[in-house]
Amino acid sequence: MESVNVSIEPEVEVPLSVPSNKRSAFLKQLNRSKYLLILFLPCFIYYVLFKYLPMFGLVISFKDYNLFKGVWESNWVGLKYYKMFFESPDFLKLFRNTFLLGVSNLLFGFPVPIILALCLNEVKNLFFKRFVQTVSYLPHFISNVVVIGMVVMFLSPTTGIVAHFVKLLGWQPINLLVQPDWFRPIYVFADIWQHAGWGSIIYLAALTGIDPQLYEAAAIDGASRWKQLWNVTIPGIMPAMVIMLILNTGHIIDIGFEKVFLLMNPATYDTGDIFSTFVYRMGLTLGNYSYGTAVDLFTGIISLIFIYTANYIGRKVSETSLW
Repeated sequence: MESVNVSIEPEVEVPLSVPSNKRSAFLKQLNRSKYLLILFLPCFIYYVLFKYLPMFGLVISFKDYNLFKGVWESNWVGLKYYKMFFESPDFLKLFRNTFLLGVSNLLFGFPVPIILALCLNEVKNLFFKRFVQTVSYLPHFISNVVVIGMVVMFLSPTTGIVAHFVKLLGWQPINLLVQPDWFRPIYVFADIWQHAGWGSIIYLAALTGIDPQLYEAAAIDGASRWKQLWNVTIPGIMPAMVIMLILNTGHIIDIGFEKVFLLMNPATYDTGDIFSTFVYRMGLTLGNYSYGTAVDLFTGIISLIFIYTANYIGRKVSETSLW
């Protein structure tokens, strides 16, 4: 009688849930980037606490906010404060001053970091290059209060450097700080001096990404340094220029408060009073928080329209955009 060998294979336990490939790939990528995420965490917390959570307060622009009643108990008034602002005689003046100051700062301030980066890129003396970079970076780390204080000292009609120079030319110095027509040039000059060096860092980084073989090929074709600049260097940093132009366009209306407030005085209200200083007076000085919030929200909406339009134009013209 033949014997039959029967082998019983052990049962294989099948896990109840098997993670998908996408989840596994996400966890691996998360593990690889854990240190970068840790570095990003403080920035994320900052924006959540000081940028996104305060947006809850925008609701008071639609209410007759009472500090003692609170946000929810205050009476709902709808678009009352927006209508009040648009019908106010201050609206056109504020919009004109803010727009002209923002456009002036963009037209004259945007090219300076690019020109500075291009000039530094041509410098061969490493010591001189680092010295110029250090000197141009330093004003960025000085507070706006100190910067405006230095500007006021320089432009003093009695002891300022500018006044002494004007006297050497045989002219009579004037107090430029109380001249309404000089407010915008002084503001733009102070902003360029403070931030031009720091802004050139982005373009210097973009310049390092240009392939040196492109310069070699251009030199073989007989291109001079000037032609290499226009045909190799500027096209190489054009994407960075477009991105920075889009971002700066969003600040045409949303101009910083501190520098304008410190530089402005009653004699220059006609040209220096902008949306942010008006919000300060309405909200913190006069205690009309709803009115101030409505004006500030309007400013944010206009800035969003500006940056969205600039991004759309950049995507159509140069195929470079934020999204």
